[in-house]
Amino acid sequence: MTDKLRVFSGIKPSGDPHLGNYLGAIRNWVADQERYENFFCVVDQHAITVPYDPEELRRNVRQLVAVLVACGIDTERSVLFVQSHVPEHTELAWLLTCNTPLGWLQRMTQFKDKSVGQGESVGTGLLTYPALMAADILLYQAAVVPVGDDQKQHVELARDIAGRFNSLYGETFVVPEPVIRGVGARVMGLDDPTRKMSKSVAGQFHAVGLLDEPKVIQKKFSRAVTDSQQEILFDDNRPGVTNLLTIHQVLSGLTKEELEARFVGKGYGDLKKELGALVAEALAPIQQRYAELTDDPQVLDRILVAGAEQASVVAGQTMERVRQSMGLR
Repeated sequence: MTDKLRVFSGIKPSGDPHLGNYLGAIRNWVADQERYENFFCVVDQHAITVPYDPEELRRNVRQLVAVLVACGIDTERSVLFVQSHVPEHTELAWLLTCNTPLGWLQRMTQFKDKSVGQGESVGTGLLTYPALMAADILLYQAAVVPVGDDQKQHVELARDIAGRFNSLYGETFVVPEPVIRGVGARVMGLDDPTRKMSKSVAGQFHAVGLLDEPKVIQKKFSRAVTDSQQEILFDDNRPGVTNLLTIHQVLSGLTKEELEARFVGKGYGDLKKELGALVAEALAPIQQRYAELTDDPQVLDRILVAGAEQASVVAGQTMERVRQSMGLR
């Protein structure tokens, strides 16, 4: 047993992992491995709520697991697994769905956004997606869930669902707390700095992939949207330059004041060139480790099997309590 707080973190294999994933989440997960008891999950069942290609999903899952390990997730200290390899996720999701008022799901911002224009053709999974996310968290009795601003509503719903379940059936779940980080928690798209960098957004200059070559990284930053002003400053009204400075700040460790002073009298070209080199340097060891991991497919196979076994122990214990509480045993 450990006295560390238990943390659940999930990441969806819906495309190539990018710089926003790394700076907003993965880098912090790696740094906090000694601080928390961590469960890191590749949530592949969340990726099937919209049209997808099965072969691409398989590729994305394995790629993402390899990237997470390459970034520094240590499977000796943390549990790393794939959601669909632990069937208790879908069992608990159904039981929670049966105890979640419809109105709670219909109010979710993500459902409203993604269902626009689809009418009755919208998939049911898109509506019940938050119940599955709640199951992911509650299954491991997680006390803390690190999320970006856009996912806070989902954790709040998980809290509501846990509280309702505990009220109906007795104390069963830990009620989780969301943790939102400051600097680097929200990296924006290079082509549209008003939108969060996303794996699902099309466009070759939107995101910097964690496996991009240095020349590709440099080209993407050179095309990054800024503005027509001259000074290089942090300014909420200038999202393009602020996004570039934020990325630099997270990787370099410099303060806002130090960064602004560094680029006094310089232009956007200087900032973009220096930032491209900084990002390429930061990603080089990750890419080298990724190449080593994917050179032998059996390495990933062993990681996936071991992770599922570890996760299943905790998931099984929780589900036995749930079944007993609901009269299913």
